[in-house]
Amino acid sequence: MVEVTLWGSLGALAGGQSKVEIEAKDIRELFRKLAEQYPGLEPLIEKGIAVAIDGTIYRDTWSKELPEGAEIFLLPRLAGG
Repeated sequence: MVEVTLWGSLGALAGGQSKVEIEAKDIRELFRKLAEQYPGLEPLIEKGIAVAIDGTIYRDTWSKELPEGAEIFLLPRLAGG
């Protein structure tokens, strides 16, 4: 079980929760379970969500393991130029 902080608009799409606990071994499983529990997050997950694990951002590394007790933040991707 990992605790995940949902940053910005992600929390609103998860019923107003800024933190959730999810049983997941890697980023892929985390995204799958979040989409199941909070269907409003699925479009943003498909667009791309950055995952910060202990201060390091992972953008397209879905197989990255989630260590127990790690600090995990999900951030919507920013667009711009």
